[in-house]
Amino acid sequence: MKSTYTVAYRRRREGKTDYLLRRKMIASHKPRVVVRKSLNHISMQIIKYSAQGDTVLASAHTKELAAYGWKSHAGNTPAAYLVGRLLGVRAKKAGITTAVADIGIQTSVKGGVLYAALKGMQDEGVQLGVAQEVIPDQKRIMGEHIAEWATILKKQNPEKYQRVFQDYIRNNLSPEQLPTMVQTVLRAIGGKA
Repeated sequence: MKSTYTVAYRRRREGKTDYLLRRKMIASHKPRVVVRKSLNHISMQIIKYSAQGDTVLASAHTKELAAYGWKSHAGNTPAAYLVGRLLGVRAKKAGITTAVADIGIQTSVKGGVLYAALKGMQDEGVQLGVAQEVIPDQKRIMGEHIAEWATILKKQNPEKYQRVFQDYIRNNLSPEQLPTMVQTVLRAIGGKA
C-alpha cells in the first residue's frame, strides 16, 4: 500500500502565511492593507499583487509618529489609530480609495490594536469593509481609558503609578494628558479633521 504525504510550504509550516486566505484576497483585485504588530510597534503597508512579486504602494510605522510629536508607547491603541491615519493620508496621495484588510494569521481580537489601525485608515476615507462591531470605541482610540486609569492610580497607589507609567514620566509626559497628545498628533498628520 502506497501512502502519499505532501509537505506544506515553508511559510505555512512556520505559521507565517495562510495561503488559502491570501489567494482569496488576491482574487479581489484590490490592494491589501497589511497590518502587523509586535509588543512595541505597529507597521502597516498597502501592497498590490503582481506575478513578478508584490509591490508596496505606501507604508507607515509607529516609529514615524515621533516626528509628529508622539512621545508615548508605540504599541498601544492610540498609536495604532494614529499610524492608520498616517497611512490613510499617504493612501489618498497615492490615489487609493479602497482596499482589503489583511491581518494575516494574527489573532483577531474585537476592539484590539489591529482594528484601531484599520479604523484610522477608514477615518481618512479608505474603504476597507471592516465591520463596526470589531472596531474599538472612541474612548480607547483617543487614549482616554489610559488617562482615566492613570488618574485613579495616582490617587490610590502613587507607588504603583510611578512603576506602571515610568516610561511616560522618564519622557516628561503625563499619562493623564494622552488624549491631548493624540489630538496634537492628529493635527500634525493632517488629513481629515
